[in-house]
Amino acid sequence: MDEASRSLTERVRTEAGGSAVYERLMATDDPDELAAVLTEPGRPLWAREVAAFRLGMAGDRRAFEALVLLLNHRDPARCASAAHALARLGDPRTARAAAALATNELRVAYALHPVRLLVELRAPEAVPALITTLRRRLGPHDPYRRVALACVEGLGALGDDRARPVLNEALAHPALAEAVVHALARIPRPG
Repeated sequence: MDEASRSLTERVRTEAGGSAVYERLMATDDPDELAAVLTEPGRPLWAREVAAFRLGMAGDRRAFEALVLLLNHRDPARCASAAHALARLGDPRTARAAAALATNELRVAYALHPVRLLVELRAPEAVPALITTLRRRLGPHDPYRRVALACVEGLGALGDDRARPVLNEALAHPALAEAVVHALARIPRPG
């Protein structure tokens, strides 16, 4: 069991309060049983999360929609587990969905995990989405410095020269400057 699975298991066990449904969801190896949890009315959020996570980790694309909804949840722990499962799902729609969430100004407070997921996926959508998100975070009183920092670090990890202009702009922000220097150092010079 990896760290993300262990974290989800511990958190949801507490949330489920020793429920027999929880034990059943954790024990079953039947993907159809797990998929049914995603659409049955009246299921608690924790049950849907467990089912989506387990299906995602198994590469079952029926989990995609539920995992994307969880990636955009207000609870950072739910976002983290959804990002972890989405990265392993192998669904070609994942990068596009993560890019849409990362660049949605109305949901920027929840953009941290979509940004990190884009970096992990290294998809074509990643660099443009991170550039857009970072540029919007460079205002003088932007409260989302963690999102900006994740964009800076991600752009450095991706090493794409298209990020140079926005990273140079970000140098003017003291909270980001050190990370920007490291990110720029990771981007190969053209030619």
